[in-house]
Amino acid sequence: MTVPAIVATTHESNESGPLLVLGPSLGSDCAILWELVVPLLRDRYRIVSWDLPGHGRSPATAEPFTLADLADAVDALVAELGVDSAYHAGVSIGGGTGLELALRHPDRFRKIALVCSNFRFGGDEWPDTWRQRAETVRTRSTSALIVGSGQRWFTPESVAEHPDTVGRLFHALQDADDATYMLCCEALARFDAEPRLAEIAVPVLDVWGDQDMTIARSDAEQLVATVQDGTLVVVPDAAHLGTVDQPAAVASALRGFFG
Repeated sequence: MTVPAIVATTHESNESGPLLVLGPSLGSDCAILWELVVPLLRDRYRIVSWDLPGHGRSPATAEPFTLADLADAVDALVAELGVDSAYHAGVSIGGGTGLELALRHPDRFRKIALVCSNFRFGGDEWPDTWRQRAETVRTRSTSALIVGSGQRWFTPESVAEHPDTVGRLFHALQDADDATYMLCCEALARFDAEPRLAEIAVPVLDVWGDQDMTIARSDAEQLVATVQDGTLVVVPDAAHLGTVDQPAAVASALRGFFG
């Protein structure tokens, strides 16, 4: 495994505020994923976001990697910014990467927020879920995932309310590098932070959407009960991409947690 190259996007925000690093979901462009939330946070935080390999601005790779490797890449990115202390908020795989940051780099990341995320992904079918997803992309490309992703990602109401953001996220999924997307699937098939949750000492916020078909509430409750300092916030009417479904509620939860 190798530490992959990832690219950060700097958002117009409070340059003198504490650094808040925003992480992506699988198949997304992170700047688009968070674009409805950033305006509600930019007065208080200095904000940067990062893209998965082969997504958004980050280059594709042919080398396998783990979520721990992604966490090391995020830590290196923040070190390059000359920052010794930061917050991290990630959606889905970005939240899983946040758990790895809490485990591997607790001295730099003093609070971690998970948005529509978990200690393991794929439900009862894990890890086969991800092997099957990778095979679909291998034979049909990420374009084959759009319909199913749309059903998981958004509520019908947010599709109607934010059609431009939703449409551009679908394009980002279609534009993701197929081979690197498959490597992300392999990384998710290997990721299981459940046995290590009790080791996490930095405060963790779990923002769970009550319409999220991919994350069980029982898992969210288990996560916050097992880490040493966990908080659960339930966001009504939010599916798997709560930053689009309920941006104001997600922003409020983050402001309340990070301070």
